[in-house]
Amino acid sequence: MLEQALDFREECDALFEVLEPLSEADWLRATQFKGWTVNDVVTHLHFWNRAANLSLEDEATLLDLLGRLRPSLTAGGLRQFESDHLVGLTGRKLLNKWREFYRAMSERWSEIDPKRRLKWAGPDMSARSSITARLMETWAHGQAVFDLLGIERMDRDRIKNIAVLGVNTLGWTFKNRGLEAPDPPPQVRLTAPSGAVWEWNAPNPENVVEGNATEFCQVVTQVRNVADTNLRVTGETAQRWMSLAQCFAGPPETPPAPGTRFVQPGGLA
Repeated sequence: MLEQALDFREECDALFEVLEPLSEADWLRATQFKGWTVNDVVTHLHFWNRAANLSLEDEATLLDLLGRLRPSLTAGGLRQFESDHLVGLTGRKLLNKWREFYRAMSERWSEIDPKRRLKWAGPDMSARSSITARLMETWAHGQAVFDLLGIERMDRDRIKNIAVLGVNTLGWTFKNRGLEAPDPPPQVRLTAPSGAVWEWNAPNPENVVEGNATEFCQVVTQVRNVADTNLRVTGETAQRWMSLAQCFAGPPETPPAPGTRFVQPGGLA
């Protein structure tokens, strides 16, 4: 069984719970993430869930979709492409379609070989990596919704999937910017939501990232600037990594400026 598929469903369910009470007007409210509305966030998640599922069930259709999408990336029209593809699905209808799809998708993916290779917009990925990426995207983009609503999210240990992705993409973060990846990598020591301690890489007292696992995940997914966390970052290499960290695919992205992403007091009130 592909455990990450169940973690993906649980993360989607957690986001659904905060979206379900929203009015149609709330879906038009802009978040702190590039001015995306709640509609934009869920449209993006639903579109790429469907694309990832095509990699499993209909590779030819996926490759055709990606071919038609690429010009939109250079023209800055990805949001419009996603919306057009979903025929303007918005608000509660979008919410219900997204939920129906991710629940069925998680069931299908839970039974496949985790090592199965799948086509994607970048290099081929394993099924485990693909569904983990969907979990990460749901969690990361979902943060913009939690922030808008003024809700402090209560994470669970399933975010370990995101922490692992963050640690494993250290080299990618540097190479994606034309920089040499650091060797040896910084030690990472995090406290999980459950209180467990997660550790990666060999002990390296000169370069260490340690602290709250949620805050580490926020930094590597670029939903928070490291300056807005209580992470303890020791050493030049660790500091450079945390200032650039990017665990998602695509061209280099600049992390949010300090103080620009936060839980909004009072939320939508």
